[in-house]
Amino acid sequence: MYQNKPTPNDFPIIDLLKDRWSPRAFKNDPLTDEQLNAIFEAARWAPSAANEQPWRYFYAIQGSDSFAQFVNCLMPGNQPWAKNAGAIVFCFAKSTLNNGNPNPWALHDLGLSNSALIHQAFSMGIYSHVMGGIQKESIVQLMGAEEHLVPVVAIALGYISEPETLPEPYNEREVLPRVRKSQSDFVKKM
Repeated sequence: MYQNKPTPNDFPIIDLLKDRWSPRAFKNDPLTDEQLNAIFEAARWAPSAANEQPWRYFYAIQGSDSFAQFVNCLMPGNQPWAKNAGAIVFCFAKSTLNNGNPNPWALHDLGLSNSALIHQAFSMGIYSHVMGGIQKESIVQLMGAEEHLVPVVAIALGYISEPETLPEPYNEREVLPRVRKSQSDFVKKM
């Protein structure tokens, strides 16, 4: 089973971070509520400015009545492969603080929560692929989301499958080597 892509590290990091990557090839197997409860529990305990916890999650499990609607809210480029995920999660940021003022940290905190979510999933043998390619207006309508909830990304979760299960161009992308910028491109010692 194709599971890992080598991570060319310049410095040692923990295996959980080194081994996690974002596949597009998913088995068509649903996740369970028990698995998703553990994954969302990790998201729950992410750091949060003033403990506001501005993340909100809506999800659908493969095979449920709402799953196809979730897939239809993704941009067309994500639909051909995300339709095989075990679950799809829409991630929202609550743009206001509990006192009603704007929350300038909402996106940062959602990112921390999403990181906890995807790393908990990976520790359970469940892969993730975060997608910015979402149809925000469709998601808001489908979820009936309140005005202060802003859809930010979607996450496909599931069990990894073979790259050959993907149509092109996704098949080719699946086997490309992992690449990251050098630390010198984004870290400056002063």
